Parts: sequence; C-alpha cells; structure tokens
Amino acid sequence: MKKNILIVALLLIASTLFAQTGLKDGDQAPMFTAADNAGKTLDLKTLLKTHKAVVLFFYRGQWCPYCNKHIEQLQDSLQLLTAKGAYVIGVTPETNENIKKTIGKTHASFSIIQDKGYRIMKDYKVNYVLDDAMVSKYKNYGIDLDQNNGNTDHVLPVPATYVIDKSGKLIFVHFDKDYKKRASVKSILNVL
Repeated sequence: MKKNILIVALLLIASTLFAQTGLKDGDQAPMFTAADNAGKTLDLKTLLKTHKAVVLFFYRGQWCPYCNKHIEQLQDSLQLLTAKGAYVIGVTPETNENIKKTIGKTHASFSIIQDKGYRIMKDYKVNYVLDDAMVSKYKNYGIDLDQNNGNTDHVLPVPATYVIDKSGKLIFVHFDKDYKKRASVKSILNVL
C-alpha cells in the first residue's frame, strides 16, 4: 500500500515537472482544432496550408499586466506579422467573458482560444497547477482564478510562444517559467 502511494506521488511530481518543460525548437507541433473568440473554427493543419507560419502564444488571463502588455505588442505589430505570412493565435484558460475583457484592454484583433479542458496547453506542455498558497496570494491581490477561468482547478499556462512553420515544425520557442519574460516581436519577426 505504501509503495503504491509512493509510486503515485512520484508520478504526479514527474508529470508536473514534465508538463513544465515545454516543447523544443524542431519538435513537431501538436495539431488542434478549436473555436476562437469570434466562433470561427481554427484548424492548425488548415492554417498551415494557407499561411507561411502560425504564431501560437499562451497567456494567463486578463488580470495579468504582463500578458496584456505582450498582447498589445503583438497587436501593435500585427500588420508586420501578417505581412510575413503569419497567423496569430492566443490560447488561455480564461472564460469567453474574460477573453472579451482582454480584448477590451488590449484591442487584440487576432484569434484567441479558450482552452477550457487544457488540451492545447497539455499538448504543448505549458500547463501547471497553482498550489493553494499561491491561489490565496492571488486572491489577496484581487485575482479570483475560479471566477476568471470558470472552474476550481487553478491551471495556468507558462506564457510560452511558438512559431510553427508550414511543415508543422516549431521554428521558434520562447518558454520561460518567469511570467515576466515574453517573446519579443522582433525575435518572432526574425524567424518569419
């Protein structure tokens, strides 16, 4: 019995650490189909047939000033990105109502996907679960993840950015567990 509990505990710890490694440059991008904030069905495989690349980034929520700043930077440079053949997609665990708040704050005009079941976040290995102490700390700052994400499991993404080329390979990866550090538009443009 103790051995089984130990094995389960080690597997949970290993899966948490594994989930926080992200994908690497040169990896094949996991394909997905999902509806965006405008109700448009996005199929990554189809987007790669009609665009030179897809810029896929993950953000935590409308409550995160670093996320909003990054989204604003992408929006401000959207014409430069699309001129190089890129399609930009944001992925978040926040509810559609809160995605609207993000759009209101950032004026984002690109597609944003609510990853309600964390399928995309898990496939790209950016998901992690906040511990109870951090959830309490966020609540003290006025951030209610239960309300923001519409659930009680406290899953957030590492705010990673991936550029996926026509062949489905990752040609750019920015994965940093420090939520303050984001991919620069310049570095994204350099690989396009």
